[in-house]
Amino acid sequence: MTAPGAESPVLIIGTERSGSNLLRLILESHSRITVPHPPHFMRYLAPLAGSYGDLARAHNRARAVGDALGLLRRHIHPWPHPVRADRIVAEPAGPGLFGIVAAIYEQHRAATGKARWGCKSTFMVAHVADVLEVFPDARFVWLVRDPCDVASSAKHAVFGPSHPYRMAQLWRAQQETARAALDAHGPGVVHLLRYEDLVSRPQEEIGRLCDFLGEKPEPDMLRHHTSAAARQTAALADAWRRAGQPVTTDRIGAGRRGLSTRERLWVDKVTGPVKQSLGYPVDARAAAVPDPGRPELALRSAWLRAGIEYRSMREDDNHRARLRRDAYVRWLRVRARMRGGLRAPVRRTAPAARGEPL
Repeated sequence: MTAPGAESPVLIIGTERSGSNLLRLILESHSRITVPHPPHFMRYLAPLAGSYGDLARAHNRARAVGDALGLLRRHIHPWPHPVRADRIVAEPAGPGLFGIVAAIYEQHRAATGKARWGCKSTFMVAHVADVLEVFPDARFVWLVRDPCDVASSAKHAVFGPSHPYRMAQLWRAQQETARAALDAHGPGVVHLLRYEDLVSRPQEEIGRLCDFLGEKPEPDMLRHHTSAAARQTAALADAWRRAGQPVTTDRIGAGRRGLSTRERLWVDKVTGPVKQSLGYPVDARAAAVPDPGRPELALRSAWLRAGIEYRSMREDDNHRARLRRDAYVRWLRVRARMRGGLRAPVRRTAPAARGEPL
């Protein structure tokens, strides 16, 4: 395999609560790769892209850059280096909205002195084509985890749908999108990595990952939890506490402990064939379990979210920052609607719950 150029970015795709913070910190510990915590630029700004007009024009680009840097200033996990708006407006990294996003990441990369940047926003699974238009040699790491374990984690996290049924719907849709990217571009562009394999055989899987990226494995990648980046992440939110711990297998099978039998069957019913295709067993009883009713789904989701928000208010240092970020995203949508060109809402497989990424 021909190694990618030094400028080729590394993007983690898939579904949140799959170990992406662990993988980010492992990659960040490499001497040539920097992966800052993502403000989810494309997740929030792509639906607004039409309201900016032709981004080949500097004044339209300046508006999009201003909104992107507004997100960065309100990010729940602050970046360590300032970003200059004038340089991005004058010289984006490529066409379209992702060209602006890439220029922001490039400034961060230059400030760190490393050779390559990475992006941990798993929502980029929906923007593989946008990335490849700017960076044809980009590399994507498709990180996947047992959906029951993902759903169990999501029941207690401020990010993602809190109800297991809704989380399962989102997981299935995002894995199908990632599978389509792998089928379209091949294993030289998209590398499938199972969370369970990563934590069970870290040295082996990190070696395979580095081979895919055209990099040499480094010992610090196995000591990611001792880094300043890991300590910062672990201190900000309860959902990220494990960032400061070494690789462990104790979260494999979390769904057996964190979900009821009915919840596990719901997850298996929703994800069935996709889950099996990725090497995870599906309970044969799942097909017969009734789906939750809409009132039940709404009430249980609201109850779980209320508990999550209460715990976050008490325990997370970045709780207020997250609320400010969410308010800012809503304001961006209002302004985009006033300008016109706001993309019609896409019907989501799993509706957003209050407090998750908007």
